Amino acid sequence: MNTAVTPAVATPGSRRSWRAVLRTAAEPWLYLSPALIFIMLVMLVPLVIGISYAFQAISLMNPLESGWVGLANFEALYEDRKFWKSLKNTAYWTIASVFFQFFLGLGLALLLNHGFYGRRLVQALVFLPWAVPTFLSALTWAWLFNPVIGPLPHWLAAIGILSEPYNILSDPNIAIWGPIVANIWFGIPFFAITLLAALQSIPHDLYEAAAIDGASAWQGFIKITLPFLAPMIAITVMLRAIWVANFADLIFVMTGGGPANSTQIISTYIFTTAFRKLDFGYASAIAVVLLVLLLIYAAVLLRLRQSLRLVN
Repeated sequence: MNTAVTPAVATPGSRRSWRAVLRTAAEPWLYLSPALIFIMLVMLVPLVIGISYAFQAISLMNPLESGWVGLANFEALYEDRKFWKSLKNTAYWTIASVFFQFFLGLGLALLLNHGFYGRRLVQALVFLPWAVPTFLSALTWAWLFNPVIGPLPHWLAAIGILSEPYNILSDPNIAIWGPIVANIWFGIPFFAITLLAALQSIPHDLYEAAAIDGASAWQGFIKITLPFLAPMIAITVMLRAIWVANFADLIFVMTGGGPANSTQIISTYIFTTAFRKLDFGYASAIAVVLLVLLLIYAAVLLRLRQSLRLVN
């Protein structure tokens, strides 16, 4: 018995179903299109233009020599001692700032997680550093480190840290610690508030069960608190490190990158190269290097966060 195979013929109903599927799939993108277009215009287009500048000679001091130079800016960057010094200062500035911000913020979050008299007032005061404009904060800390009108040099000399009251912002050996101290004060609220929110999401039943089993407060912190905080710690440390590496306001106002480039970080070096030397091509090359380094750092930390999530 011969059986004939008839080809499948699309019916009007099936066509309508495919159109409905396509319409359903495209509808969210249609709603998102204004935001996506805005993001492309505001972020993606300037990013592409800025990266392209890194491969060009764009100097307002020599407008006739502008043009495509390929990797010449990066070759000059490799031999630039000031860049390597600013890169070292950036690592020192970022690690020291984030280290103290995190541990002091964690301690403050643990304190605020327990009830005590005046807790609400303290929580409100925690936001104070963020309520003060950065420019004003930098001027205030520069005044505090001034040996003539500020108290900090006299206090440091009284406890033996300094041999005599003097302005540490003018000492190339320790000048970087002035902006670092100001940045620590400025960044503690970020860790305190985010970690406090994470602490308040931990079920109290876990601590009660641990206490019944005879666990000490330290064991409860290690076995319960830290595992719950680990993903939040990873993301907050990543974000704060990226912000601090790009945060040039305090250094620029307090020291201007001096003395002798001892407080020059990559972000301030980019600013001075672009707007003082008017060499936008070389400044873009420095910015591209910083972008690549921060992307590598973010990728490593996100991978670590994913590993911590799988372990938990």
